[in-house]
Amino acid sequence: MEKNIKITQIPSLIDMHVHFREPGYTYKETIETGIKSAIAGGFSGVCTMPNTNPVADNKKVIKEILSKAKKYKFNIYPIGAVTKNLNSDELVDFAELKKAGAVAFSNDGLPILNKDVFFQALKSGELILSHCENEAEEVQWQIEIFKKALAEGYNPRLHFCHISKKESVELIRFAKKEGVNITAETAPHYFTFTNENIDNTGMFKMNPPLGTQADKRAVMEGLMDNTIDVVATDHAPHSDEEKLMPYIDSPNGITGLETAFSLTYQLLGLEKTLEKMAYNPRKILKIVNKKMIKVALDEQWVVVPKFFKTKCKVSPYKGMKLKGKIINE
Repeated sequence: MEKNIKITQIPSLIDMHVHFREPGYTYKETIETGIKSAIAGGFSGVCTMPNTNPVADNKKVIKEILSKAKKYKFNIYPIGAVTKNLNSDELVDFAELKKAGAVAFSNDGLPILNKDVFFQALKSGELILSHCENEAEEVQWQIEIFKKALAEGYNPRLHFCHISKKESVELIRFAKKEGVNITAETAPHYFTFTNENIDNTGMFKMNPPLGTQADKRAVMEGLMDNTIDVVATDHAPHSDEEKLMPYIDSPNGITGLETAFSLTYQLLGLEKTLEKMAYNPRKILKIVNKKMIKVALDEQWVVVPKFFKTKCKVSPYKGMKLKGKIINE
């Protein structure tokens, strides 16, 4: 006899940080496979990062992404590049990209290291999603420039992507206690794994890299005390062949859309998971998305990557038993 599974209806999830690879790298992922993966994970909307080919630094690419998403009745919230081609010091036309449909701006994939360019971007008043590689050092000076923009009468908006290190968490916590209105995200792999998990392949290779046990603990504490506002996936698929190359040769990136809810729910419980994955992303992005989803909160399931909807079937979560299952009918 089939067991009774208790189904709960909850607000759908919003992922502030994904890479759907289209245009340009469709052998890694397409908008279609990315959307299918997102739906399987309980998401009704995602923010696609601009490091496509061509880069999402113009209205044509933004409109192309939105056009391809339209037929799936799924919300893609495109993130435009901050600088042209990501690697220049020339700012994009924020107004033009926003009119085309961009909800925020980021140089994800390449950090902005020119402090004046960063200041000019913050002066625009647009939401800047900051990708930091030398993480704590960049977080520190970017907070100072944020304060400078405020002091000069501007209305800057700053969100730190994929926070992974103890020092970064502490810097953001201190700034928030001072009343600095910034936000931050982390990703499930930073509160699930550490650098001790890394093997000889690229399966555990991502940027920022996995930290120490102390870093992992700091990320968890940052989520608990609301230093970190959002759990995003940084879903960054590559071909299976690329991820299984030796660690040094493999590209950075991990898939995460189909495991994120369960991993976060196991750590934080339902109320805080919804805060980090549903309510706060909507608030930060200033979007309305009322779609509901069904979950079996007590249901345990085993991660079998070959059944993923994403193109990339290589996952460090393979074989893990997780609690809280998204019900897709």
